Amino acid sequence: MAVDVPEKYGGTGLDYLAYAIAIEEISRGCASCGVIMSVNNSLYLSPIMEFGNEEQKQKYISPFVDGSRVGCFGLSEPGNGSDAGAASTTAHLDGDHWVLNGTKAWITNGYESEASVVFATTDRNLKHKGISAFIVPKPIDGLSLGKKEDKLGIRATSTTYLIFEDCRIPKENLLGEPGFGFKIAMTTLDAGRIGIAAQGVGIAQAALDCAIDYAAKREAFGAPISKMQMIQSKLADMEVKVQSSRLLTWQAAAFKDAGLNFTKEAAMAKLAASEAATFNAHQAIQVLGGMGYVTDMPAERHYRDARITEIYEGTSEIQRLVIAGQLLKEFSQKV
Repeated sequence: MAVDVPEKYGGTGLDYLAYAIAIEEISRGCASCGVIMSVNNSLYLSPIMEFGNEEQKQKYISPFVDGSRVGCFGLSEPGNGSDAGAASTTAHLDGDHWVLNGTKAWITNGYESEASVVFATTDRNLKHKGISAFIVPKPIDGLSLGKKEDKLGIRATSTTYLIFEDCRIPKENLLGEPGFGFKIAMTTLDAGRIGIAAQGVGIAQAALDCAIDYAAKREAFGAPISKMQMIQSKLADMEVKVQSSRLLTWQAAAFKDAGLNFTKEAAMAKLAASEAATFNAHQAIQVLGGMGYVTDMPAERHYRDARITEIYEGTSEIQRLVIAGQLLKEFSQKV
């Protein structure tokens, strides 16, 4: 639950590549467990590790590294989705406390979490530069939870709303400086996309494993269907998707470990891996036929779990915008 957290705070002290590999393998078995781990590592622990002070790290990292507690991340709102700079949740300073009001949506780990990194507008006149980040312990007066969403996939996770009504948190729970919230959010999402990419690779690999196993055992016209060229073509395409998205994910993780800018690499990895997961899950059902459509086999779960990877932590459309933006920036620097 804390792969890349330094050992001094109770983590394993490994690098982001090791983290990506761990997420992939866990997601290969259960995508829900993979995203629980990803949210705690990438979206909760990571911003506190990078922007928090020593007191915040001791209080809000060390207790969250062994799996007994998890954190969550409050950025999305009912009305702002991909527009992360349009936070309607507000925070104002009242003496020694910040007072939060507003609603955060689609919060993974929302029910189980015992703390959250939350983003709120502290100065509307500054737009995205007026957004600040806060560490909010749970439970706390003024914070209530919405209903658990009944989701298509990743059903072993809780997804809910965080509802703030005059929620008072200590002044020292401001993460970073006032107005740094948007920067913290974007930096966090870059790293988080590597985790979701790894989840997508795990789902894609699991779907391929399922399809190969079934094709080798299922006989039609006197031979295993794995002997049929059409099935072989599907398996080959699935393997290419897995291997290419895995390498992109490892590249993004390696860039992060090397201290290089990895915004484009993380977006490419997330885009490729999420679409690989969706593609492979779809093809696995085609290989299994009717058996792919029932819960006796895992193919239908992979299909349901894969779909969210193209939506959360930046839709595929947003990833393409990020990639193109970075590409044009690189080009302009060369001419």
